[in-house]
This record gives sequence, structure tokens and C-alpha cells, in this order.
Amino acid sequence: MRALLLGLMLLCVLLAPPAYAVDAALAQRIAAGDNDEKVAVLAKIVAAADPKDIPFLQSLAEGTVTLDGKPVEITVNNRLRREIEGAIAALKLVDPDRTTRLAAAKELSGGAEPGMLPAVKKALATEKDPEIKPLLEAIMATLGIKSTDKAERLAAIKTLGASNSPTSRTLLAELKDDADVEIKAASQQALKAVEGRLAWAERAGLLFAGISLGSILLLAALGLAITYGLMGVINMAHGELIMIGAYTTYLVQNLFRAHFPGAFDAYLLFAVPAAFAASMLVGMALERTVVRFLYGRPLETLLATWGISLMLIQAVRTIFGAQNVQVENPSWMSGGMEILSGVVLPYSRIVIIAFAGAVLVGIGLLLAKTRLGLFVRGVTQNRAMASCVGVPTARVDMWAFGLGSGLAGLAGCALSQIGNVGPDLGQSYIVDSFLVVVVGGVGQLAGTVLAALGLGIVNKLLETWAGAVIAKIVVLVFIILFIQKRPQGMFAMKGRAVES
Repeated sequence: MRALLLGLMLLCVLLAPPAYAVDAALAQRIAAGDNDEKVAVLAKIVAAADPKDIPFLQSLAEGTVTLDGKPVEITVNNRLRREIEGAIAALKLVDPDRTTRLAAAKELSGGAEPGMLPAVKKALATEKDPEIKPLLEAIMATLGIKSTDKAERLAAIKTLGASNSPTSRTLLAELKDDADVEIKAASQQALKAVEGRLAWAERAGLLFAGISLGSILLLAALGLAITYGLMGVINMAHGELIMIGAYTTYLVQNLFRAHFPGAFDAYLLFAVPAAFAASMLVGMALERTVVRFLYGRPLETLLATWGISLMLIQAVRTIFGAQNVQVENPSWMSGGMEILSGVVLPYSRIVIIAFAGAVLVGIGLLLAKTRLGLFVRGVTQNRAMASCVGVPTARVDMWAFGLGSGLAGLAGCALSQIGNVGPDLGQSYIVDSFLVVVVGGVGQLAGTVLAALGLGIVNKLLETWAGAVIAKIVVLVFIILFIQKRPQGMFAMKGRAVES
């Protein structure tokens, strides 16, 4: 009998209509009133700032509430839906869960209604989180600037003047024609402070974009700095070696997605060596079968490698199709870091900058500290003498060309993380790569680094002034004039090109 009674009580609870925390009279006014009446009631619910009212508002947004045990259909138009969404966000400001409060504060930062001021005040009075509290203060200032109380408006102007948000600039700019002289002067002073900080934020964003582009150019040009700079080989298929690295990354991604979905975020750790190995093997095969017979004949080398680049492009189109393929970022490379309002540094770009630095350090150590590096430097400086002392110059040529090709594969792996991968991927970077190597000084890794970063930053600065196309033209003209004045580049030319 006791078990039966408990079962009946549980059934009654499950079948009972939902009980709302909102006052029954207010609920009746929501059901029976017109739109203005509904909005007025929502304002009272927000002023009460009780998160227990959220279920009622969610039911209201769906167009059905339960009153006296009976479902009541309510027409919800766009205006009322916006008001309900704002009311729910305002009530979530006092939710015990930090993540919920933070999401609500960010949502209201985009635009809060004056009726939400009581809920924002209540939330601000109890908020201790260092990330949420400044957001609430900014929302308070946004609402306070529309107040009829002069002291409250001045306090709001002061708060907005200390922020880094473009929204603050817009709000303060609206007060430039205010009738009150004191309000007008305070807003102009605050606006000047905000614009100064935003200008620095824009400069920081441009600098990061320039460094990001420079790191991509550096990755694309590092391999060419070896094959062209150290060996004197004009390899027009360098862009296609970049493409091979990108498609290898695509294949590794698909392998993990099909067979190791739980470890998908780690696929890039395997794609990096795979891309290096694939491009290196293709490069070594290219050197052994074609390039080795063309040393000292730059025009023939250029034509032969250009023909090979067309063959590689067509081979990829035959295997993978002419359409671009999508390479997905691991979750730890998604999103970004907001250092200032409006300045977000994507994690993918940050990782690529760090990756370019690591590759550069690795190549520097390999050339300076390893036996292969010693042989490469010896053959580069004096091929005949290196051969006389027993250096296997032909084998060194193969390994050096393979190293440069492998670096192109690493560039392709990195590029796959910031854009689509297609058969023409390498064509977009081959000219820029040659420009970086020539401007930096043929055979000089330090010059390659400075040229890549310099061209990246200058390109981004010019793009903001004249657009991408004009920026490209201006940079190209500058490089032509620079080479006319200093044909050896930033640093003195070294390598096999000097001997020839």
C-alpha cells in the first residue's frame, strides 16, 4: 500500500502543470494584455531579478504558458520575442553558474534596454568575478548615459571613457551635440581617450596581421632559401611541393577521422612529419631524375621544373579532383584570444607563428651543428675543395634539395590550417617566396627572416591604406627599385651562384 501511494504521488508530480515563480496576476496580464501591456509586465519581471522566473519566460517565448492548470496560447511577435530574450539574458546575470552569467553579460553588452537596469544593478552589487564585473559596469554605463539624471549621466560618461570598446566610442560620439555644456565637454574628453586606446588596438591588430603574413611567407620561402639560395637551383615546382604537404595533411586528417575519431585533435602532430616526408621524397626524386643534370644551367632548370609543376598540378586534379578540399582545425586551434576590445588573435595564426619560429630554429641548428649542415655549407662555399677532401657532393645535393622540399611540405601543412587546399595552392606563394629570398639576400637565412616579416608588415599596412591590389603593386615596385640599388639583397650573396 505504501509503495502504491508513493507511486501515485510521483505520478501526480510528473503530470502536474509547471509551477512558475512569477506572480499569478502578472502571468494573467501577460496572457490577456496587448503588446504594450506584455512589455510592461516583462519590465516588472526583470526588475524583480529572480532567475526562477526564467522557465516562465522560456515557455512564453514558445507561445504557450500554463495558467490554472490549463495551457494558454499566446501570440509572440518579433518585438515581444526580442523583449523576452533580453529579459531572460537579464535574469541570467544573477544565475549561480559563472558560465551562464558570463554568456548573459556578453549578450547584453551588444545592447541592453533601459528596463533591464534594475537587474543589472542587482547583479553588479553581488558580482565578484573579474571578467564579468567590467562587462556589467559597461552595461550600466550604456544604460546610464540615457538617464534623465545628470549625475548618473556624468558617471556613465566617465565609465565609458575608461573602456576600450568601439560601442563606447559610438555612444560618446552621440553626445557631441548635447544641450548640456558639462555633459558635452565630459563626453568629448572621454571620446578622445577612447579613440586613443582604440587607435593603439588597431595598430596592434595590424602588427599581428603583418607578423602572421610574414610567418606564412617565411615558411613558404625557407625551403626556397636552401634550393635556390644555397644551391642556386631555380625550382619553379616549389609551390607544388607546398601543395603536396597540404594534401598530405588532408589525407592524415581523413585517416584520423575514419579510424581514430577520439584522437582527432592530435592528427596535426602526425601530419607535420608526414607532410615533411612526402614533399622531401618527391623533391629528392626530382633532384635525382631531373635537376642533377641541369646544375649551372638556370634557364633549362627553370623550364624543366615549371613543366614538372604542371604535371604535379594535373596529377593532384586527377586524384583529388579540381575542387578545393577542406582541412579542419583541431579544437585547440579554434577560436582566438581577445587582448583588447575588437582585437582578436586567432589561435591558428598564433600556432603558425610559433611553428615558423620553431622551424627556423631547427634549420639553423641543423645547418650549424650537424654533419649534413657542415657538408652543405662546405659544398656551397667551395664545391671543388669540398669534393677534394672527400665530401660526397652528389649525395649532399640530393639531401639538401630534399631538405628544402621538406620545408615546403611543412609550409603546406601550416597553410592548410588557415584556408582551403586546392591544386593551385602553391601558385599563390611561389612568386612571393622568390621575392623574399631575393630581397633577403641569396643564401642568407637571416635575410630571409627579415624580408619575410618586413614584406608581411608592409603589405598589411598598405592594404589598410589602398587595398590589397594596390598594396601588391606598391610592394612589387619597391622590390624592383630595391634590387636595382642593392642586387645582392639585404646581405651579401653567397653560395654556388657566386661561383658561376
